[in-house]
Amino acid sequence: MRLLLIRHGQTPANVRGELDTAAPGPGLTELGERQAEAVPEALRDENIQGIYASRLIRTQLTAAPLSRERGLEVVVHDGLHEIEAGELEGKSDEQSVKAYIGTVLAWGTGDLSARMPGAFDGHAFFDRFDRAIAEIAAAHDDTAVLFSHGAAIRAWVGSRALNVSGEFTLHNPIDNTGVAILEGSPAAGWKLISWAGAPVGGPQLEDAAAPDPTGEAVAG
Repeated sequence: MRLLLIRHGQTPANVRGELDTAAPGPGLTELGERQAEAVPEALRDENIQGIYASRLIRTQLTAAPLSRERGLEVVVHDGLHEIEAGELEGKSDEQSVKAYIGTVLAWGTGDLSARMPGAFDGHAFFDRFDRAIAEIAAAHDDTAVLFSHGAAIRAWVGSRALNVSGEFTLHNPIDNTGVAILEGSPAAGWKLISWAGAPVGGPQLEDAAAPDPTGEAVAG
């Protein structure tokens, strides 16, 4: 089957550079709404059987235009939500952002024992995200679109795609409404077909000034 993992549209927290992972989370900025509206046209050639979003409002709002255009209900799946920031929640200082991204990088490169301060380790994240992917894959034989989050997409693809590494996904940005396309199955494994880090609607929907810690490339 074919998976399209799409990051949600821009939020006020992305603009401020804050780690914002708690439910229900913020809505979209005006730019985020325009990014969401660009999704249906960008996916016009995809044979979409299912549309999924996390429990956080921003993914559901981003999925809404595609849902309306295709006449498919957005299914909220708890396993698709962002990697919890724990004690770092709401922070935007350099040290906190480095601690968060550093933990995600550790998971994506195989150290699942690393623990997010005040939250979970990598085993807990992959257990629930893998379970979500498996349940969605079992329900479809063609294409499913999953609206999720920057850090979650980067960690999962970097660890589970057979043809790339955790370094690839952390060192390549994924802007709001960036898309990772994978093909395969939970049993056979997944191959990354495309990594489009920019908004689906094109460069006019980018915001280069936003700090956006979970979408920026890691230096080095």
